[in-house]
Amino acid sequence: MAYTVNQLFHTAMFLTYVFTTYSGFQLRIPIEMSAFKKYNPGQLKYLTIWGVIIQAVFFFICMLNDWFGTNAVNPKKPPFIRKLKDYTFASFSFPVAMFVGIVFWGLMAVDRELVFPKAVDPYFPWWLNHLMHTMIMVSTMIEIILAPRKYPSRSNGLFGLCILLSCYMIWMHIIYYKSGIWVYPIMAVLTVPLRIMFMASAVLLTVILYLLGQTLDNLIWGNEYTKHQKSHAKSK
Repeated sequence: MAYTVNQLFHTAMFLTYVFTTYSGFQLRIPIEMSAFKKYNPGQLKYLTIWGVIIQAVFFFICMLNDWFGTNAVNPKKPPFIRKLKDYTFASFSFPVAMFVGIVFWGLMAVDRELVFPKAVDPYFPWWLNHLMHTMIMVSTMIEIILAPRKYPSRSNGLFGLCILLSCYMIWMHIIYYKSGIWVYPIMAVLTVPLRIMFMASAVLLTVILYLLGQTLDNLIWGNEYTKHQKSHAKSK
């Protein structure tokens, strides 16, 4: 039964995020297109779309693991696809999804013009907004409840996460250099020192979210890991 639920959930989420990615790339927002006249990489300039793509890739890996790998609590010799699934969730899927959702809705509560101006509402469907900024958190939390995983060593997991964040920050500065426009309006109103502090805080928050994911996984599945280890020890 659990195996079937995992299959249905992973397949549904993969299709959902493929559709969300496609819908995101179809957006045509006049105010954005006029601002980025010199250089406009489209929706790829936003971490949100990176997060949606990560979710699509992650749930595709989950589907492959359902078919060819294992969802056992603590497999003795996990296949590569299971290792890839666990690492992708720990380093990319959970922390990025939670970061995007928390920061987006947090800034919306403070001043939506800093992150999602009212002028884009006619061109950005409300349901797509929730798929990109709300559903990513919901599906990630459901995944952590439904399926066990083995977290990588903390150094390896955080290394992958920091590489991803560094790539995005470099990309964001490349866009600014070529277009003269910051991807996020909040960056334009900050001084250089505050901008550095803002980005450092973003990295720190993402690292905290990585640790939160590991803690939640241990709270939900820790007893199962212990039972499995005791059972394995008795069998020896």
